[in-house]
Amino acid sequence: MTGKKKSAQASVEAMYRVFTVPEAPESTLSRIDQNISRNLAGFLQEHIVAVERDLSEVEKDFSDYAIPEKPIFVSEQAQFLLDKLVANSVHTASPSFIGHMTSALPYFMLPLSKIMIALNQNLVKTETSKAFTPMERQVLGMIHRLVYEQDGAFYRKWMHDPRHALGAMCSGGTVANLTALWVARNNAFPAEGSFRGIHQEGLFRALRYYGCEGAAILVSRRGHYSLRKAADVLGLGRDFLVPVDTDDDNRINTDALREKCLELHRQKIRVMAICGIAGTTETGNVDPLDAMADIAREFGAHFHVDAAWGGPTLFSRTHRHLMRGIEKADSVTFDAHKQLYVPMGVGLVVFRDPSLASAVEHHAQYIIRKGSRDLGSTTLEGSRPGMSMLIQSGLRILAREGYEILIDQGIDKAKTFAEMINAEPDFELITRPELNILTYRYCPEKVQQALSVADSLQVERLNTSLNRITKFLQKTQRERGKAFVSRTRLEPARYFNFPCIVFRVVLANPLTTKEILADILKEQRELSAEEGIQDEIKILDQMADAVLKLHQTGAQQA
Repeated sequence: MTGKKKSAQASVEAMYRVFTVPEAPESTLSRIDQNISRNLAGFLQEHIVAVERDLSEVEKDFSDYAIPEKPIFVSEQAQFLLDKLVANSVHTASPSFIGHMTSALPYFMLPLSKIMIALNQNLVKTETSKAFTPMERQVLGMIHRLVYEQDGAFYRKWMHDPRHALGAMCSGGTVANLTALWVARNNAFPAEGSFRGIHQEGLFRALRYYGCEGAAILVSRRGHYSLRKAADVLGLGRDFLVPVDTDDDNRINTDALREKCLELHRQKIRVMAICGIAGTTETGNVDPLDAMADIAREFGAHFHVDAAWGGPTLFSRTHRHLMRGIEKADSVTFDAHKQLYVPMGVGLVVFRDPSLASAVEHHAQYIIRKGSRDLGSTTLEGSRPGMSMLIQSGLRILAREGYEILIDQGIDKAKTFAEMINAEPDFELITRPELNILTYRYCPEKVQQALSVADSLQVERLNTSLNRITKFLQKTQRERGKAFVSRTRLEPARYFNFPCIVFRVVLANPLTTKEILADILKEQRELSAEEGIQDEIKILDQMADAVLKLHQTGAQQA
């Protein structure tokens, strides 16, 4: 016995073993698999959001830039991942992680995902996917019916028609929005006369042929940043993603939308698409989709609804009325890794008219030939995993009734949290929840009183101080790792549209309780008493006193 550590060797035999399914239940790989499963189960049962360790320290574990010359054992790599990766990951499934649109997953997604990984199907082509292609078509049909509610005859005709597609599966909402607007662009400048279409001749020739000075996409100021990416990638330019003002509830102002369309028309800029939002990222509000559909029809524009977040509200009989008008959309984006509760990353877009997707159809002789059933002919991405399997599993295991419970609970929980915030004298609710997202901030009662009587300059000074405090509280709470709320910047009308930094909360995790929400407020209140922020708290207090005193003096003189 020399005690010398055994090392891995690269050889033909070793490579063969790596690619061979282990036969014995007690094989090394089987034991590794069991160990990983136990470790992950323990991680997921923890309620802490993140270990309090600085990111610069974590970076040291991943500082090697050279590809190793010699191999290591799978067991070594597994232990490295458990110690350095898992242990330092963000626990997005924690019930106190309420800051982003990432939540707990149904636990059945973990074992079922092994099927998808083991089969390693590529959905670009039926030759590499077989049964996964009709399953993907079925999932697109199910979501299409959720949105558009066509009858059975419609889906029997179109769902598996090899010449049409009811939608496109994508890696997320960004690519889904891009796909929808790609379709909109190509249909806005179709082949006509001597012009062979924008898809063939490009944007410059399309604009020249149709006598346009540009093409625009209109969306509210609360539109997702992916739409700016789309305007860039599609060659329109970011300036031609035209923002439209919103009302006090962060919904698009339809009068302003129509005025903007008329203005663009006078400038010979084609209104290519109008985008409604069903669940804004920052505040969870829903645009007046019905009215927007009418304006889109008036100007001959493609009407797209970004329902990446709010789309599953359609499962709820109580709240689906909030989506009224979505059925008039030409295309609708869903993010399955949000409120359909499947793993990262999968989104999809569905088209009201099965022929719309043909505007972006591509073919290649070696893989996606014309007339084949391949869904890759109408997707932006080529090789794609069979994520539709997990969506279909969720739709079958949870079913409409299960999703309805999740949606209803999330909205009810958000309303409860809003009531809790309103009951706290030193917290201020900034936006009321329409779905299950809300914003608020720490704002002492005296400061709230001062803000209610302050002029625009005083409001600016008070909010500037509050912004520094909010940023400190959010960052410190995140670093402590027990809970997490995100932060964003809004321009409330009641504060003369001055940019205010606020806490943003997303209540989609069914494991989040009222007690957890109370603890989050309690921790924020305690953080406001910490030494690191006391100088700013004193300045804020003095400013509030000065505003109230000045107001009182003015009232007495009047």
